[in-house]
Amino acid sequence: MERTEFAHRRKRLMDIMNIGGIAILPAASVKIRNRDVAFPYRPDSDFFYLTGFPEPEAVAVLIPERAQGEFIVFCRERNPERETWEGPCAGLDGVCESYGADDAFPISDIDEILPGLLEDKERIYYSMGQDTDFDQRVMKWVNEVRPRVRRGVTAPGEFIVLSHVVHEMRLCKSRQELNVMRRAAKIGAAGHRRAMQVCRPGLQEFELEAELLHEFMRSGSRAPAYPSIVAGGENGCVLHYTANRDVLKEGDLVLLDAGAEYDGYASDITRTFPVNGRYSTPQKEVYEWVLAAQTAAIEKAKPVITGMTRTRRRYVY
Repeated sequence: MERTEFAHRRKRLMDIMNIGGIAILPAASVKIRNRDVAFPYRPDSDFFYLTGFPEPEAVAVLIPERAQGEFIVFCRERNPERETWEGPCAGLDGVCESYGADDAFPISDIDEILPGLLEDKERIYYSMGQDTDFDQRVMKWVNEVRPRVRRGVTAPGEFIVLSHVVHEMRLCKSRQELNVMRRAAKIGAAGHRRAMQVCRPGLQEFELEAELLHEFMRSGSRAPAYPSIVAGGENGCVLHYTANRDVLKEGDLVLLDAGAEYDGYASDITRTFPVNGRYSTPQKEVYEWVLAAQTAAIEKAKPVITGMTRTRRRYVY
C-alpha cells in the first residue's frame, strides 16, 4: 500500500474529528507463546489502517491542525544490541521518513509527553475496553491534566469510540484497497486449488493444511488470515474445527475453510469436495442444490439491496 493512501485516511479521520479532538491509537501488544518466544506479531487492524506502521511498542496520536505536526508516533528507538537479535526497527527518524509521521518520540517518554498533548482538547477519540492496562494509562493522563484548570488549561470532557468512526471509514474501499483484496483472494484461491489437486485418501488433515500454507507463502502471503479448518468426514460438522489431525478417508468429503492475509487484508474461502476426487450420487445432489442457491443469490444481489439474510450452511455426508 502506498504511503499516500495512509495519509489520505488520516486526513479523512481528522476532518471528522475537527479542531478540539485528539485520537490515540496504540499498536497491538506482543503476545508470549512460551518462555521468551513470542507469537508472530501482527499490528492492530485499525492502527495499521491509519499508519501502515508494522512494529509493536508504538502509539499513534492524531491532532487536527496542530502547528507542530498533526501525526505523531511514539515508538522504539534504534538499539544496535537489540537489533542484533530482532533485526532493525524504524526508529524515530525512520517512522517520519518512511511512514509519514510529522513528529516522533521515544515510547519510553509517552507518560511525560502525552498529558501535554491533551491540554485544551475537548474530545478524545479512543477505543476504551480493548486493553485494560492502556485504558488506565489514558485515564491517568487525563487526570494529570484536570488539576491544571487553575492555570487556565482545560481537560478533555468527552470520550468517543474511535473504532466506530474508523470502521465506518473502512466500509468504503479505495482502488488500492480493492487491488490488495483481489490479490488476497487470488492467493487464497490458489491455495484451495493446490489442496484439491493433492488431496487423496490416507492423507492427514494437517498435510492438506501444509499444502495451503505452502501456496499462500510462495504467493506472497506471510500468514493465513485465520487458523485454517481442514475437516474430513464428520469433523466438517464442527463449526470451528482446527485440530486438523485426523486421516482423510475414502468416500468422505473434506471441508476447507481457509484464507490468506496479504498486506493486512484477508481472503476467506470455504469449499467442500470429495477426498477421492469423485462425488457420490447423494454428494453430487447436495453440491448442485447449494450451487443453485448460490447462483440465485448472486443474480439477486444489486447495489440497491441494503441487507441479505444469511443462513448457516449445513453439510450432509
